[in-house]
Amino acid sequence: MFSNKTAFTLLIASAFLSTSALAGHTNSLLEATLDGRQEVAADGSNKRIVGDPNGRGHAYVFGIDNDPFTLCYVLTVAKIQLVPVGSGIAAHIHQGKQGENGPVVAVLAGPEDGNAADCLTEGEAGKFPTGISVSEILENPQDYYINVHNPDYPAGAIRGQLFYQADE
Repeated sequence: MFSNKTAFTLLIASAFLSTSALAGHTNSLLEATLDGRQEVAADGSNKRIVGDPNGRGHAYVFGIDNDPFTLCYVLTVAKIQLVPVGSGIAAHIHQGKQGENGPVVAVLAGPEDGNAADCLTEGEAGKFPTGISVSEILENPQDYYINVHNPDYPAGAIRGQLFYQADE
């Protein structure tokens, strides 16, 4: 399903996250499984699939020890239209419970080759447009979702609600 580069990215992220958990770190590790069925129509109805019916993705979101202002993530997507960031691909964390649309609260890198990873810091220009805090996202993942937009699905190709990794 994923390319070798994607598999390598996931392997590195898994190694980092597993090592962190074993080293006594207390960071919250959030996860999201994304697909087109979770997208919600602009009118809030879920009468039909409004996202990419074939699209899939996975994300990890986590904080950094002793830094309550930094949020990191790893995002991998597949089976959606991939284009350069300037051509219409974008990814965000939105505020909203499952089945609800909501405002962008964190701007993520667009996964133009199927992968994106970065760390965002509160106060960084344009990264947290509503001023929501990193701790609010990490402490209340059920109130936030990740979605990926592209030219085929500008309102959202795939979406996934954040949850604590232990909640699976």
